[in-house]
Amino acid sequence: MTVDLFAGLPVRDRGRAIAWYERLLGSAPSFLPNDTEAVWDLTEHGYLFVDERPQHAGGGMVTIFVDDYEERLAAIAARGIEPAVREVYENGVRHATFRDPDGNEVSFGGPPDEGA
Repeated sequence: MTVDLFAGLPVRDRGRAIAWYERLLGSAPSFLPNDTEAVWDLTEHGYLFVDERPQHAGGGMVTIFVDDYEERLAAIAARGIEPAVREVYENGVRHATFRDPDGNEVSFGGPPDEGA
């Protein structure tokens, strides 16, 4: 059985959101299905999308777990975005939270740092 996951975040302005998410994710949207949404293909069967819904904007939360955590955060920083919060859990898992202009949280998680 194949499962496709579309994780969506409501935003006030699609154009402003696209610009911010392009910097966060390092690419333009994979496709624009209609006048309110923009979709990024993150992994096989895994997508992140924004949808212009001003009355619901902000408050969304998504975590993307990656194996290239430090490299990814460095690339995001090079594009001008820093995490609002960085933490390491008791089990060593690393976690960085970014907030889009509407207050939605997009976090990246990474495995414990084996070199630490």
